[in-house]
Amino acid sequence: MMDDRQIKSIVIVGGGSAGWMTAAALSNTLRHNCCITLIESDAIGTVGVGEATIPPIRTFNEMLGIDEREFVKETMGSFKLGIQFVDWGALGNSYFHPFGPHGRPFDIVGLHHYWLKACEAGDSSAFDDHSMAWAMAKAGRFSRPGQDPRNVLSTFDYAYHFDAGLYARYLRNYSEKRGVTRVEGQIASVAQNSESGFVESVTLQDGSIIDGELFIDCSGFRGLLIEGALSAGYEDWSHWLPCDRAVAMPCAKVRDPEPYTRSTARAAGWQWRIPLQHRTGNGYVYCSKFLSDDEAEATLRETLDGAPLAKPNKLRFVTGRRKKFWDKNVIAIGLSSGFMEPLESTSLHLIQAGISKLLALFPDRSFSPLLADEYNHIAVAEFERIRDFLILHYKLTTRTDSALWRYCAHMEIPDTLQFKIDHFREYGRHIARDMDLFGQPSWLAVHIGQGNIPKSVDPLFDFRGIDGREWLGKLRAAMTMEASRQPSHQQFIDQNCKANGV
Repeated sequence: MMDDRQIKSIVIVGGGSAGWMTAAALSNTLRHNCCITLIESDAIGTVGVGEATIPPIRTFNEMLGIDEREFVKETMGSFKLGIQFVDWGALGNSYFHPFGPHGRPFDIVGLHHYWLKACEAGDSSAFDDHSMAWAMAKAGRFSRPGQDPRNVLSTFDYAYHFDAGLYARYLRNYSEKRGVTRVEGQIASVAQNSESGFVESVTLQDGSIIDGELFIDCSGFRGLLIEGALSAGYEDWSHWLPCDRAVAMPCAKVRDPEPYTRSTARAAGWQWRIPLQHRTGNGYVYCSKFLSDDEAEATLRETLDGAPLAKPNKLRFVTGRRKKFWDKNVIAIGLSSGFMEPLESTSLHLIQAGISKLLALFPDRSFSPLLADEYNHIAVAEFERIRDFLILHYKLTTRTDSALWRYCAHMEIPDTLQFKIDHFREYGRHIARDMDLFGQPSWLAVHIGQGNIPKSVDPLFDFRGIDGREWLGKLRAAMTMEASRQPSHQQFIDQNCKANGV
């Protein structure tokens, strides 16, 4: 008869989005014979600025059985069709990174090749004009995607904007209903096994001791267990992603919320704008080598749409990742595992990805090293592929108006990214890699949006004998017409998920 090696107790250190997303997923999955404890302190603030998401968050919520209307209502949420990038490739330039493809496939050769050929023949339409997500976003419209693949309304996806603090509160309620025990307190010390180095318990400042078999470190930048106790190490990527600070400040809502995030490049970084039902989230991510904290705050205040609603929240960070995400019996999830600036709204997704790997590789009390090795292998690949996509935005700039952009335009970049840039510049082909979170539509949007225009199209094009200009024109017309038929973003919210008191 096999020994009972089932894990009976899990301790989550830290709350916020990472802690409560983890608690919700574990309590939903481990429904019997496991005690889940989450330790957090009201005296320790959370970062709480991760208000924009990407479509996989819908899969996470659906896994938990969360009703979308209730969730959006309770988190003061709105809907997101993509991200508009302003002044990134050049001053005065803007483009849209849509959720979903540009158009519908109509040939073995990609649509963007037909668009490139049409441009050569004098067509002045923008690449963005072939995206259903952008057709709706620029018109301020929203509806859920259609199911008929013949209709252009089936060619977009969506995510959410929401108040991260309210999301954590929502998931706390969800988790506690499913048996998670929340303990209020701050950790004073960590006890480890003298032989194995495994974490055995944590002691709180009031002297109480909490034992566990599996520990999840959701303690934020501090990495209380993964770094403080186990010294897992950190790989610094700031030479590629030099922004190291952020100042965030919500402001009053002055218009109906747009169904997209806006990222505006500034002299020393970039500024986000995230519309919620009750307010607008704003922040300036910047490089302290080129801008002081006071200057960053002043720039943010000057560019707010409405009156500020809170004092500025100032953050310091080093972009990079832990050298080990899973070490011994500790798994780091959220900011304790590493930090990617929120340029492409990946913060909450990386939490989700960490949880998914944990469930897929869930251990027993033997903690086979095979599990940690595989977890770490996948996590490194995920982080590095996202890293490359973020660097792409900085590298593909022609701006020379400030020191940051001059540095980024000339910096050396990872070989994995340089190969992708070179390959696209040669033939307009996207080269995928293992664990690429962002697919071809995303890479196309940034390549073309920031001026990495291919020297030539796919060599197959000339063998096809298809003039795509008429088809592209009909596609644009169909998207414009269908967008005009959808309710406004505000109407959709009012009819389906309007928050109380808004």
